[in-house]
Amino acid sequence: MTNLKIAETPNDLPSQEDLLSMSGLEFMQAMLRGELSAPPISGVLNYRAYSAEEGRVAFRGTPQFEYTNPMGTLHGGWYGTLLDSCMACAVMTTVPKGSFYTTLEYKINITRTIPMGMEVEAVGTIQHAGRSTGVSMGEIRGVADGKLYATGSTTCLIMKGR
Repeated sequence: MTNLKIAETPNDLPSQEDLLSMSGLEFMQAMLRGELSAPPISGVLNYRAYSAEEGRVAFRGTPQFEYTNPMGTLHGGWYGTLLDSCMACAVMTTVPKGSFYTTLEYKINITRTIPMGMEVEAVGTIQHAGRSTGVSMGEIRGVADGKLYATGSTTCLIMKGR
């Protein structure tokens, strides 16, 4: 379990100085302990970082009616945002102190619709951690049923801070 707290104002977000003063793994673990605030998007879209170790990050979330498309099924953007978060954070766990990253591109494949109100786990795992890029893959699976709901891959750009 985590002590995650969600940023409610811009002032709640970690500063660039905070980010650059620790490795990406240290940053993620500080966020899980509640020492740094998580980004507000995780509160808006009802998902949370759950665990972080080098090369692997897991999130859990539950889609709600507010995230449906006109057909009444879960909007693909929810899958994409959750996968982007877990995959990019997996890259983050390999980023050295004094550097930061951003998503360069990502792709998702939705295999089935997640039922509203069903808890899922999204796990991102590192595939490549280099000096200037990181590549990871992700999966969304149902917590209760273990079924695969979506997969993804990402490439992140790693940059040195100033």
